[in-house]
Amino acid sequence: MQILYLLIPLGVAVVAFAGALLVWALYSGQYDSLDQVGSRMPDDEP
Repeated sequence: MQILYLLIPLGVAVVAFAGALLVWALYSGQYDSLDQVGSRMPDDEP
């Protein structure tokens, strides 16, 4: 039972860190222009 005093705050911290990374990625433009990703792939034809 005492392990829950460690695991619950640790789990909350991990989720908060993942959420902060998601917010950072959204605001830094990581998900902008996803439609153009396929056009950057090299063509198979020479």
